[in-house]
Amino acid sequence: MQTQKTSRARLTAVAVFPPNSFLENLAVRADGSILVTEILQHQLWYVPPPAEGVPAEPVPVHTFDQFTMGIVEAGPDVFYVNTSDPFTTHRSFLHRLDLRHWDPGEPARAETILEFPGRAGGLNGSCLLAPGVMVLADSLAGLIWRVDLPAGGGPATARVWLEHDSLAADPGGAPVLGVVPHQPGVNGVRYAARTGCLYYTSTGQQLFMRVPVHPGTHDPAGAPEFVAGGTMADDFCLDEDAGVAYVTTHRHNTIDRVPLQPGGSGTRQIVAGDPFDEQLAGPSSAAWGRRPGDCGRVAYVTSDGGLVAPPADGIVRRAKLLRAELPTTGPPDTTRAPAQTMADGARTRRQTQPRRHVPAPAIPAAPERMINQLANPEARSFSSLNET
Repeated sequence: MQTQKTSRARLTAVAVFPPNSFLENLAVRADGSILVTEILQHQLWYVPPPAEGVPAEPVPVHTFDQFTMGIVEAGPDVFYVNTSDPFTTHRSFLHRLDLRHWDPGEPARAETILEFPGRAGGLNGSCLLAPGVMVLADSLAGLIWRVDLPAGGGPATARVWLEHDSLAADPGGAPVLGVVPHQPGVNGVRYAARTGCLYYTSTGQQLFMRVPVHPGTHDPAGAPEFVAGGTMADDFCLDEDAGVAYVTTHRHNTIDRVPLQPGGSGTRQIVAGDPFDEQLAGPSSAAWGRRPGDCGRVAYVTSDGGLVAPPADGIVRRAKLLRAELPTTGPPDTTRAPAQTMADGARTRRQTQPRRHVPAPAIPAAPERMINQLANPEARSFSSLNET
């Protein structure tokens, strides 16, 4: 895929976090406030609705016992947070936080509703496929899990949703923080309601992929397809109106705009971070604002300040939550509705027909070879990746 510079996004610091923070993911609430997960201190943070001027002071919401990773709003102000400890207890959990009557500064109760089966390695990003159905990336086990959430709360159930070579961690990659032995595999997941596809990144393999979702069962309806590759993509947000994803590249310190259509024939546009912008050191995730006109124009981005991979100048900055005003090709469309979540109600999806499943080989290819083969339309099924 070709790389092209484009007009730059305008970045503004919304909140600055304590030293040695590793911000992982975020959820924008209906009132404009933002919840942020932080890995190393095992915390969930609250940031008040952004205002012009001085960055806001983040407020701790809850401290978990494990790395704090993905967050999903499954109902109005009801959030699910996944945590993992892949090194000592080797256990992973899903927690429910009901913030409907919560005020900032008060302790928030987290109810543990699920322990994942023993195959779980290290959970990461998560999203909803439909009301009561969420999927979670497992970056170390190379899996995507499905969790069914019972109506009205209570215990949830988990099972493997997708197992595929494109999800695997890169065993040859540099360790993360000297602790995680591999570069993560599947990392961010986002569901595109109009096309009926789940998009995902695989960081160590430098892949951006998608898989069709059956509209009735919400299970995979075919084999994964290659969309783009060549960068260590982390998490992202989707603009289906424009047909693009805005992808954070973490170690590469950029935000990229990538076409959603598979095939690798589009152009990757760097909208922030080239040349290096010290505010954007280690971007890890992105989510749309929820005000009218925000979707496609205003995203909020988490970072680690370069903690995992210090930039070329060797300086590790404070982790930040950023507001990114993204470049547009025309005048802003203020008539567009705010970015919806499943908490806002089910969205209309295009009906897709199930496709024949193509089994993947057991041994993943090297990232460069995988990208080259996937860019060939004849190889998108992964059926040739075990050839030598």
